[in-house]
Amino acid sequence: MDARRVGGGRIGATRRALPLPMRITNGLAMVSLVLSSFDLLRLCSDRGRPLRFPLGGRELATVVCQLASVVYLLSLFAHSDAPATSGDDDEGGPAADAEPAPMHGAGMEGGDEEIVAAVVSGALPSHRLESRLGDCRRAARLRREALRRVTGRGVEGLPFEGMDYQAILGQCCEMPVGYVQLPVGVAGPLILDGREYHVPLATTEGCLVASVNRGCRAIAASGGAISVLLRDAMSRAPAVKLPSAKRAAELKAFVEAPANFELLASVFNRFIFPITIQLIACLGSVMVPMATFLPFCIFAVYSSRTYRAKCSRFGRLQDIHCALAGRNLYMRFTCITGDAMGMNMVSKGVENVLGYLRNDFPDMDIISISGNYCSDKKPTAVNWIEGRGKSVVCEATIKRDVVQKVLKTTTEKLVELNIIKNLAGSAVAGALGGFNAHASNIVTALFIATGQDPAQNVESSQCITMLETVNDGDDLHISVTMPSIEVGTIGGGTCLASQAACLNLLGVKGSIHDLPGANAQRLATIVAGSVLAGELSLLAALAAGQLVKSHMEYNRSSKDITKAAS
Repeated sequence: MDARRVGGGRIGATRRALPLPMRITNGLAMVSLVLSSFDLLRLCSDRGRPLRFPLGGRELATVVCQLASVVYLLSLFAHSDAPATSGDDDEGGPAADAEPAPMHGAGMEGGDEEIVAAVVSGALPSHRLESRLGDCRRAARLRREALRRVTGRGVEGLPFEGMDYQAILGQCCEMPVGYVQLPVGVAGPLILDGREYHVPLATTEGCLVASVNRGCRAIAASGGAISVLLRDAMSRAPAVKLPSAKRAAELKAFVEAPANFELLASVFNRFIFPITIQLIACLGSVMVPMATFLPFCIFAVYSSRTYRAKCSRFGRLQDIHCALAGRNLYMRFTCITGDAMGMNMVSKGVENVLGYLRNDFPDMDIISISGNYCSDKKPTAVNWIEGRGKSVVCEATIKRDVVQKVLKTTTEKLVELNIIKNLAGSAVAGALGGFNAHASNIVTALFIATGQDPAQNVESSQCITMLETVNDGDDLHISVTMPSIEVGTIGGGTCLASQAACLNLLGVKGSIHDLPGANAQRLATIVAGSVLAGELSLLAALAAGQLVKSHMEYNRSSKDITKAAS
């Protein structure tokens, strides 16, 4: 086994075992080291009170703190060369889609047979393999073998090699046994806001990439599209219950009162690091004379302010809107979240506020951190009206000759089709935010390719497509309005190599230090621009009667299905 994998796994296990986040634990160790060093220097320089053995209580505590801090910090540096992720470049193994041979005794590493047997018998739960072994790749391999033995069915078509199993631990997927391959096509260039984008789409539906590509071609031939970001606010709405409707109304009035917003915002935006630094500074000022401790006090205050200033650029509360149902209250918190999609960020802030509100409303019973008024992964009117995530409108004016030559139809037919299908037809169906031809097709393909949460396609695909003739009826104006595009360029699936590559292709990978949130906002506009292209092309295919013909040509395999299945 690769020793570097074991080292990386041990570090991951150590980090997970810590009761506090790694950065806070490291900070406390550094603070302890500085404090104990200052105190030892003072004691050593005090001629009137020389160090004597056995050490007194204070001297012993100082020495223990010094040694503990040094040992902890050295333990980190000792494994600094061990990667946190498990690469496969040095394995010299089979291709990415190769299936590991079934393991029978001699084909397994020492102890593997016993571990697989324990998983099969139930003595060792499958979800504990990573923490037990400290090697995520080995855990996935053994879990895969245990699955084969339990079910009697192999998963030979499910790739195993080529995935960084350490990277997905605690972030993307639990109990992995492999990964699913999806083809990624590229449509474009999409000319949007004066920039060119080649849009990656992960899909198994034939015609989709070709259709979006045709829409991009029509938009480019007409001068490009323009987008506007209307709002950027992720939401979370906890549900609480009070003894009476009157009491619930009192809490609603308190939360929504403008005079209380700054107070609640300060609680929502609270961070533990500055508070920890300030607390340690206060304790340290008691332990060490002020003349010696003054430099550290200045450093602590400066670090606290610097950290708070950095955090103020994202995760800031914007608004609170409440809805009441009997004695149940739903409080919808919205905040900006930088380049992260931001659900976890908002949830942490909401927990802070709920804890604070209990001081004045001790009879408040917290039912759930999410009360479905958020609303996440469900088509709802509140998202359609108020928006969630990024609210974007994108438009383009398509020239008449482009409509005829590229789209093979006329502006009049497209406008009539949009009214009868997307507007009236959707109304007859009782659609909620579904006044479009196939926005979810493009949103889902882009989400999968760029590491977004595919389930959030539900609200992110809420879209109304509008078409009308302009310039004395010669040209076609098309727009899509999407109030709830939920995307991020950091966190979640964006850490995976394939998805990160697609984000990099679009020029929105990661975060821009001086412009937090800019990449995620631009990704949202790219989603809207791609939907615009897809809507334009599909409506043209429907108006020209080409939909069935194109799907029969591009979405039907000529292979013998019986032979492929065998």
